[in-house]
Amino acid sequence: MRLKKLIYFFLAFSILTGLNGILWPQNRKDGLPVTVVLTGDSIITRRLSVYSEPEFLRLIDLIRAADVAFTNLEILFHNYEPYPMHESGGTYLRAEPALAKELVWAGFDLVSRANNHAGDFGILGMELTTKYVEEAGLVHAGVGRSLAEAREARFLETGKARVALVSCASTFPDHARASKSRDDIPPRPGLSPLRYATTYVVTAEQLESLRGLLLAWGLNPPRESDQLMFMRQRIVKGDSPEVKTILNQDDVAEITAVVRNASGLADLVIVSVHSHEQGRDRFSPASFLVDFAHAAIDAGADVVVNHGPHILKGIEIYKGKPIFYSLGNFIFQNETPLRLPQENYETYRLGEDKHVADFNEARYSSDRRGFPSQPE
Repeated sequence: MRLKKLIYFFLAFSILTGLNGILWPQNRKDGLPVTVVLTGDSIITRRLSVYSEPEFLRLIDLIRAADVAFTNLEILFHNYEPYPMHESGGTYLRAEPALAKELVWAGFDLVSRANNHAGDFGILGMELTTKYVEEAGLVHAGVGRSLAEAREARFLETGKARVALVSCASTFPDHARASKSRDDIPPRPGLSPLRYATTYVVTAEQLESLRGLLLAWGLNPPRESDQLMFMRQRIVKGDSPEVKTILNQDDVAEITAVVRNASGLADLVIVSVHSHEQGRDRFSPASFLVDFAHAAIDAGADVVVNHGPHILKGIEIYKGKPIFYSLGNFIFQNETPLRLPQENYETYRLGEDKHVADFNEARYSSDRRGFPSQPE
C-alpha cells in the first residue's frame, strides 16, 4: 500500500517561535502534496480557543490547514478520580477533560502518549485519558492495556494519505511501563518502553579514586577489577571519560516489527520518541537515540520525531528521511495545574498549608529560574 508522496513537514516548535518547515521530496502517484505539521511537547492546562492575538491565530490557521497535525500529549485528562502514584515524571500533570477538544480546535488529529507523565496517576489515569482523547476524536498511540497494545501503530485516515503513528518513550518511571501477559498472569497496562543501558567510562586514575571512596565508605568494592558498580551504575576503565548508551535489543526488535508492519499498511509512518537523555552536552542526542532512529527508518519509518528535553536539538537526514532530535515545547502550561500531590511540595520542603502558586515560586522563583529563564 506504500504510495509515493510529496510531503511538506512544517515543524511547529512553539507558540512563540511559530512554524518552520522543510520540503521532503517524495512524490505521490497523483502528484498532490500531503502537508504534515509536527510539534513537540503539549502540556495544556488552560483553554486555547479564548485567545485572539493575530499572530497566534495565524499559527492555528497553519496547523488547521495541514492534512496531518501531530503533537506529544504530555498531560492526563481526568477529574481526580485516580490517586497519584508514589513517583511521577516530575510535576504531576493533569488537566480538565474538556481540554482534549481544545487540541482538536487547534487542528491536531494525531497525539503520542508514551512519555514520562503517562503514569503520574496510575492505570486509571491512563484509562480515563484514553476515554477523553478518543471522545475528542484524536488518534493516539503509545499507551495500552498491554505491552502489545501500547506498541501497536494507530492510523489516521485522510483524503490524501493513510498515516501511521508509532509511539515509545525512553524516559519514564518504571511503574508506567506496560508488560506482556503469561498464561497465569494478566498484562500490566502502561506505555511502550524503549529501554537502554548506560556505561560510564573513566580513566584508570579516576577509577582508582572512586574505588578509594567506596572503601572509605565501607562498601567493599572489588580490589582488582576494571569496572565498579556505584549507585546501580556501571563504571568501567577506558582511555578517556565518556558515557555509552546501548539499546535494549528486545525493545528495538518489537518496535521495529511494528514499524515494518505499519509501513505496509500506511502511506506515511511517523515514529515518536519521548527522550530526556542527552549526549556529551544538552543539545546533542544520546547515542542510543541515534541508533534507534536509524533502526526505525531502516524498518520503514518516514520520519522520526523526538521530544522531551524542552529544548530544540538538531535535525539529521538519514537515507533521505528526517530525524528531529527534539522539537522542544509547543504548549508549556506547566505552572497552572489545579492541584498537586504533597510529593511535589515536599521536593521544595513545602508543607501541607502551601498551594500551587507557592510551589511555582519555590520551583521557578517567579520565572527567574528554570525553563522560562534559560537563555537558550
